[in-house]
Amino acid sequence: MKLNQLALSILWTTLLAIALPSELSAQTQNVQPTHRDIAYAEDDPSQKMDVYLAKSDKPTAAMIFIHGGGWQAGSKNHVPAWLKKFVEDGVLSVVSVEYRFTQVKTHPAQVNDCLRAVQFVRQHAGKWNIDPELLGVTGGSAGGHLTAYVALHDDVADPKSADPVARQSSRVACAVSFAGPTDWELLKTIQHGHPAYRQLIGYPPGTPATEMQESLMADVSPITFASKDDPPVMQVHGDADDIVPLAHAEALHKELESVGASSTLVVIPGGNHGVAGAGNGVTGRATEFVKKNLLDK
Repeated sequence: MKLNQLALSILWTTLLAIALPSELSAQTQNVQPTHRDIAYAEDDPSQKMDVYLAKSDKPTAAMIFIHGGGWQAGSKNHVPAWLKKFVEDGVLSVVSVEYRFTQVKTHPAQVNDCLRAVQFVRQHAGKWNIDPELLGVTGGSAGGHLTAYVALHDDVADPKSADPVARQSSRVACAVSFAGPTDWELLKTIQHGHPAYRQLIGYPPGTPATEMQESLMADVSPITFASKDDPPVMQVHGDADDIVPLAHAEALHKELESVGASSTLVVIPGGNHGVAGAGNGVTGRATEFVKKNLLDK
């Protein structure tokens, strides 16, 4: 049976969720979680994380990885090789986060889970030999959207909460987003064939963007929260991406620069939606960005 365009779109999203640079895969295949399936919340069984701790005599920085999959698929089990290499070298720990899919609950469940995960890591940083001030976040596609959202959203810490995790800051020190959507307003002017954009905020596939609630479209968009005090953000995007148009990365880059925040946009000529798996030419830039903004602090 011939795949239609929608099926191909879903396939690309799934591939991005598991894509690994082949140059590093063999070197890092033995890097396994130190702690697996740690619950960071109690609303749903999916709210778990795997913790890959670097062997170090002093507290390490940590990158929090958020997988892709259209907010309805994918798995925390598929940690990119460029992140595992940090763990293997003993210089940086990695936390891979699972979150509620849209089949369970729509926005803002996904972003709330990821913000909570950052707070949870910070609460347990001492036990895990992690420096709570040196947390970064990264992901691709849906994970790229959630990455940018976490990086740009205001701190959700509640100092008066009886929950010690909720009292922790949700802010991060840097972010790397691969092919992530940033602005739902673009659905009004650019064709977005993938149904997940609408499903994320509770609308059936094919719903005209002009009929969707403006406040929901704004709240799901990371660009809404751009401000001068945001951490350094790197976006990696292919100019041939037909799942998440390059305009998303360009719009956020322009907005971050306009408010005086640090923004880096890496455009991959001819790159499609699978830029996260494009090899060391792409992930090498991300590695250097993380070194500069976490390891060299």
